[in-house]
Amino acid sequence: METHDLYSEICSWENLWNAYHKAAKGKWFRPEVAKFAMNLEENLISIQNELIYQTYKVGRYREFFVYEPKKRLVMALQFRDRIVQWAIYLQVNHIFDKSMIYHSYGCRVGKGTVRAADKLQDWCTLANRKPKDWYYLKLDISKYFYRVDHEVLLGILKRKFPHEEKFITLMKEIIECDHTPFGLPPGKSVDDVLPEERLYTVGMPIGNLTSQMLANVCLNELDQFIKHELRAHFYVRYMDDMVILHESPVQLNVWKCRIEHFLNHTLHLELNSKTAIGKIKTGITFVGCRVFPGYRKPTKKFIRKMKNRIKAVSKQYTAGIMTEEQANAVVQSYLGQIKHCSAMRLENWIKETVPFETDAKRRKANESGTHCTDS
Repeated sequence: METHDLYSEICSWENLWNAYHKAAKGKWFRPEVAKFAMNLEENLISIQNELIYQTYKVGRYREFFVYEPKKRLVMALQFRDRIVQWAIYLQVNHIFDKSMIYHSYGCRVGKGTVRAADKLQDWCTLANRKPKDWYYLKLDISKYFYRVDHEVLLGILKRKFPHEEKFITLMKEIIECDHTPFGLPPGKSVDDVLPEERLYTVGMPIGNLTSQMLANVCLNELDQFIKHELRAHFYVRYMDDMVILHESPVQLNVWKCRIEHFLNHTLHLELNSKTAIGKIKTGITFVGCRVFPGYRKPTKKFIRKMKNRIKAVSKQYTAGIMTEEQANAVVQSYLGQIKHCSAMRLENWIKETVPFETDAKRRKANESGTHCTDS
């Protein structure tokens, strides 16, 4: 598809129809989705006309907090706005994806946290075979989603799509929302700032589909700098979680200074205090686990939160507040997260703690029963 057809493709009936199904998937019985579906054709035509005549305005956000892995302000759009987000994503994301480096693993098809951790673990294992110690540079951007500069982001989009004025106007409406500020002042957290103190010139709403896409687009600028200007070979990124490996801590420190300068002056972002240089054999905290040469373990923070959550779920199940299906879904989610780690004792703790049979328990029982029958 040629980029000069981009906006018309976003507005096309087929694209909006596909976007509707993507936005509604798994949510068919929610009141707002069901209400939209009652007059589906009329509602989609309304969205299409707003896009074609460039009268579309982003609806109001519903705000709430989540506390995993840390307290975050999440902003949820109305259903019709989520359709617009999907309509953009379906036509634009694959264009952005083609320009990204291979070892960028966040919010990309066929990537994800497991593959990111696998790659870093492979590299650590390889480096550990060298005669000398190897080192890592762990990069962490301060309040990334709350500090993305709107002017910088729109500048990137304009360079990428120099002849797509209508598309840029639509993205400007989403990025520079005139009724809801997304940004935080430098050094401030969500708890430190009242809603009226948030900034309009920076930040992206956590919860938007386009925010995930644009977060990658912005940091792809850093990826290109690290790969092509610094020529760092062992570099991996998952969203704003980044690691570089090298045999020389001096070289890593030089790169750290250059990266910091690039972030400050080009992307208007800052590194936080978690940025550090260390030996790979001591372990690297990355995508929620501690990566070592040859293996990885869940972080102590993850283990603590997981145990508290499973204990709470077990009590709710015993009290009849949660069904076995609901409680088991939580347990299976955690087992899925730790199955790629060296965590046998943790798995056993989970199976011994929950007051119902997990899928793993059932499989073990079935295997035992089958073995006895055969014998």
